[in-house]
Amino acid sequence: MYLVSAYFDSETNKILQEYINKIAAATGNDFMVKNNVPPHLTLSAIEARGVDVLLPAFDSLAGEIKQGEISIITVGQLMPQVIYVAPYLNDYLSTIEQRVFDCLAGIPETTVSNYYKPLSWLPHITLAKTLTREQMLDAVKVMQDFKSIKAKIVKIGLAKVNPHEDVSEISLC
Repeated sequence: MYLVSAYFDSETNKILQEYINKIAAATGNDFMVKNNVPPHLTLSAIEARGVDVLLPAFDSLAGEIKQGEISIITVGQLMPQVIYVAPYLNDYLSTIEQRVFDCLAGIPETTVSNYYKPLSWLPHITLAKTLTREQMLDAVKVMQDFKSIKAKIVKIGLAKVNPHEDVSEISLC
């Protein structure tokens, strides 16, 4: 499995990483920290036999996607194991998700996850995963002070999962 993700400006990263660290400390669940998973918003998840078939398509996105702003406005849960923050889906975010999908969808012998296709995508930024029921309750308590965040997307990246390993990135202008 490979992910194409959006990454944020340094101020947004700092805020999101603080939430990740606070949740890890409060719950004892350090999955995100231990696995060096940076704050990110996944745009696509794709099954492929190897990264070599994805790189040409991913690299073609350079110059096609520009930096843009999003508003991270809410906290949510994917029960029973994931707590996240989410932006509202503005034109910018919808456009980059569509461009990434269009770029990857036609690659032979690959499959884009049904959860990352246009009109079936829930944009979110995972703060903790593999939580138990008790850890989820503690994580929700940590997030009680959440305030909306104006964020800037400054790069996109291609990564392998389990464990997280960056493969390629494109800085956006």
